[in-house]
Amino acid sequence: MKKEIIIDGFAIHNKKSLFEEINRAFMSEEDWEIGESLDAINDILYGGVGTIKGNEPIRLVWKNFEANSELFGLEFTANYYKEKLMHPEVFDTENIQTLLDQLANGKGQTYMDIISEIIAEHPNIELVKA
Repeated sequence: MKKEIIIDGFAIHNKKSLFEEINRAFMSEEDWEIGESLDAINDILYGGVGTIKGNEPIRLVWKNFEANSELFGLEFTANYYKEKLMHPEVFDTENIQTLLDQLANGKGQTYMDIISEIIAEHPNIELVKA
């Protein structure tokens, strides 16, 4: 039987509340939280910290998924990349500009597409879009 984890998408209104909800769903058993990073989401999905105890089977129910997909769609993602472009000392701006160009040409991934891809990379996790 799969352990069920629920992300309450109705509580998500911006990037800050997205990570608050991810921390609530995955890190409630820990005395620390993940930061606002896609890499951090990937890390906790491997298990060993928080709710996931390893490679156990997980049924991840994401409520209000479609609305969250719209929220973290093209406009959000473009702004996300533009913000990164303002920090060339930290980010590979050439790569970021390529991603931004792909997005503008309808070929890039949105922020939510990236999150969905990260989840899909973990075969023990079944994403249920509710």
